[in-house]
Amino acid sequence: MDAHGHGRTTAASRSRPALTATLVLTAGFMLVELIAGLWTGSLALLADAGHMLTDAGAVALALFASWVAARPPTPAKTYGYYRAEILAALLNAVVLLFVAGGILYEAWQRIVTPSPVLGVPMAVVAAVGLGVNVTCAWLLHHGARESLNVRAAYLEVLSDALSSLAVLVAAGLVITAGLTVADPLASAAIALLIVPRTWRLLRQAVNVLLEGTPAHLELAEIEAAMTRVAGVRRVHDLHVWTLTSGREAMSAHVVVTDVRESERLLEALHAVLHARFGIDHTTIQLETEPPAVLRIKGPNPV
Repeated sequence: MDAHGHGRTTAASRSRPALTATLVLTAGFMLVELIAGLWTGSLALLADAGHMLTDAGAVALALFASWVAARPPTPAKTYGYYRAEILAALLNAVVLLFVAGGILYEAWQRIVTPSPVLGVPMAVVAAVGLGVNVTCAWLLHHGARESLNVRAAYLEVLSDALSSLAVLVAAGLVITAGLTVADPLASAAIALLIVPRTWRLLRQAVNVLLEGTPAHLELAEIEAAMTRVAGVRRVHDLHVWTLTSGREAMSAHVVVTDVRESERLLEALHAVLHARFGIDHTTIQLETEPPAVLRIKGPNPV
């Protein structure tokens, strides 16, 4: 029996209003930072504008993926387009790793060849940018717990908030002490903070695409819970995988005492899987234990 539980509202779809507001704020302030960077001669502001461009791209991709994921299944794509969200999360993670590498390279360049900047306008723009990023992070915080794709956009915004904070601190040191080296050092620290979180996101996305067992579920626990249902003897060929964020699927062969109780058994198994593990998309094959093979030994050959 196949119990799909196809609710069309995914975690990413529920986050569309927050993603849209984040896209407008991020894209708008990116242009402000670009103009301010050219005016003040601040490489940090220009780099942060590039980082915000990546943020805007990530959010736009998340919006596109949430729209695609909401499309109904077709005969050619029987699961629908749920995996579009995971592909977008994978792409976002890869891009963010490249951004971290770019920040490290730019930091080294600025340490080797310091560049004078207008500290006061740099600080003002960085402070406004920090406010924009904190607002966007607040908008995405709830959805980031439910969706890998929204989490990717959330991490982008958080990393840019750290970048804006670093620019603000560096601007303060430039204004008060003339320490231009503070900017590239802060940028390098930000890059080193970005990499571990992004690597975890990348591993999650790859695990989903490889149909690995979700990290929060244990096959042994699921099998034990199923075998405790009255009438179930054992479970084999058990598989659990993720369709998209917050939506797991399972298939299994269940050996039962009496297949004539199939309606009760399936209802009980689905109830256990939903209540204990949050799995609603299940495919369960009921079967009886095959009869033991009777071997009759003849006389030993002479």
